[in-house]
Amino acid sequence: MFSKPVLVTGATGYVGGRLIPLMLESGYRVRALARSLAKLRSRPWSSHPQMELVQGDVLDLDSLKKAVSGCGAAYYLVHSMVAQKRHFAEADRKSALNMAAAATEAGLERIIYLSGLGDNHGAALSKHLQSRHEVGVILQSGSVPCTILRAAMILGSGSASFEILRYLVERLPVMITPSWVFTPCQPIAIRNVLNYLTGCLERPETSGRIYDIGGPEVLNYRQIMDIYAEAAGLPKRWVIPVPFFTPSLSAYWIHLVTPVPSSIAVPLAQGLSTPVVCSENRIRSIVPQELLSCRESIKLALERLTQDRMDTCWMDAGALLPPEWAYCGDAAYAGGTVMQCGFRVGLKASLEQVWGPISRIGGKNGWYYASLLWQVRGLMDRLFGGVGLRRGRRSAIRLYIGDALDFWRVLEIDAPHRLTLLAEMKTPGDAILEIQLTPLPNGHTQLQLLSRFMPRGLMGILYWYLLLPFHEMIFSGMLRSIARAVGQPIVSGPERFTRRIP
Repeated sequence: MFSKPVLVTGATGYVGGRLIPLMLESGYRVRALARSLAKLRSRPWSSHPQMELVQGDVLDLDSLKKAVSGCGAAYYLVHSMVAQKRHFAEADRKSALNMAAAATEAGLERIIYLSGLGDNHGAALSKHLQSRHEVGVILQSGSVPCTILRAAMILGSGSASFEILRYLVERLPVMITPSWVFTPCQPIAIRNVLNYLTGCLERPETSGRIYDIGGPEVLNYRQIMDIYAEAAGLPKRWVIPVPFFTPSLSAYWIHLVTPVPSSIAVPLAQGLSTPVVCSENRIRSIVPQELLSCRESIKLALERLTQDRMDTCWMDAGALLPPEWAYCGDAAYAGGTVMQCGFRVGLKASLEQVWGPISRIGGKNGWYYASLLWQVRGLMDRLFGGVGLRRGRRSAIRLYIGDALDFWRVLEIDAPHRLTLLAEMKTPGDAILEIQLTPLPNGHTQLQLLSRFMPRGLMGILYWYLLLPFHEMIFSGMLRSIARAVGQPIVSGPERFTRRIP
């Protein structure tokens, strides 16, 4: 057991967000690193007495050195596919160099890094897998021993691989696929991945070694699809492989059918033709555990989805970077004029009564009005490479700062007073939606929706005025529908208002 804190980079990501509570339960002191303190503080484990929260970025060497200082070990769970998109390889290279330098200066005892399987070389290895391997080489070239765990497809509720599988199988009874459906793969349950990560920290003999980790079966992707269909109670899916399906076409198809955006779908699809099978199983005797089969892993993931118990999701990853104009209060300084459209209504209801429907907005609950228009906007965004509405929300009842919410990102939560959302759809400008509740006399509540938009150039201005009539219709309709969801009458409005920028 380390007496010093253990640093976890990528603390709000899919793996890091699940690893931290396990470490806390085991008695470790944990220091979590993320670019947004607000995002960290919103996590359920953030107030644990053994928990330290640190703001920093692996791309910023100075902040990383401060985060590493005083720690005994570090988990490197960072990947730049979401934040840096096409430039992820360059960003990952710089991040790894920074980590190696910071670990050396801090005198860390060890680093543990989660990488990817795949042993082909040259052009046969995708850019994504090449980058994963390069990061491992960089980390091991430093003076601090680095343990590398190499995994293939990780099966768990909310993982990008599982979401691609889930949506393809559930939405497509007939699939025309490329030949990669016959590529060998050794999937592993997220539970087993976490046990290996914690187990390596507890066993000094794993220091500086490379281990392949996988589940008990080697399957191809078509077999995994069949297993998913059976586990989900779906009819058999018909899979028709064709030779002309390129990785780029596969990625675009994944982008259209699943909630995974093209920035992630492209590098993942390029790697699907590479066999990802363990070449050795030494880790099984060093960190013994029950390895879940593919069927067991899928059933467990589906159960957690049904019970609304998805602890983390691939969508959690990424920086929470609000535009400067949103808080500086000076539109001219920010470089333009902030466009606004606001509507408000008075309700004969308490703050808590009104907050209920607000906290459940989006996802399967929708946006309370003009569902077809929201879906059309989401489809347009998807066609142009955006995230679209299909991302939904991780939980139907809980929201945290930094959560994805359809094509928005939760920027601020002050329950039961305010919910602020940052647009992540494709727009010629930056957009923010503020939902604010204010107490009124006699126990009433004022509910207001305010859209704020900073256009980029002439196209941004035209875009704003083109959509303004739709905003006015949708906002007034949303307020009436939310009032019906609350179950209390409207006492004033809906009325248009404009908030002055200080």
